[in-house]
Amino acid sequence: MPEGLDVIIVDDDPAVCELITTIVKRFYSWGEVISFTDTEEATRYCLAREIGVAIFIVDVFLGGVSGFFFLDSVEKKFPTAHSDAIIITGNASDDIVNMCIASEVNHLLEKPIKPYALQLAVRAIAEKYLKFAKKLFQDPDFARSVSSF
Repeated sequence: MPEGLDVIIVDDDPAVCELITTIVKRFYSWGEVISFTDTEEATRYCLAREIGVAIFIVDVFLGGVSGFFFLDSVEKKFPTAHSDAIIITGNASDDIVNMCIASEVNHLLEKPIKPYALQLAVRAIAEKYLKFAKKLFQDPDFARSVSSF
């Protein structure tokens, strides 16, 4: 069972997937970094997890499937998959930007990815969970109200 906020990377290009994984592992310490080059394997893994919260780094084109389709396929288990995703692409066209906006994806990075841009995007997503956890610990009334749901 995961004990932190994991990062799940999905890119069908093994070299790109390995590079992104290496970059993220250099700075990420709040959970595991798990990568996949096979979309079906990534989907099975995500749907089998007990906890439905993670940061996703997903290529926009995954062979015959889009990154948006992948996020849609795990959304029942990960309700915040789209807002917790970073889409990567070789060409950030208007169509890709519009698809991000329509899918509520707020982070888009263009290849070649700059490590600092990736770090800032991951940190922006992780920060909302870190702030929420801190508020739970510091405000017992808020924690009780959340646990009553």
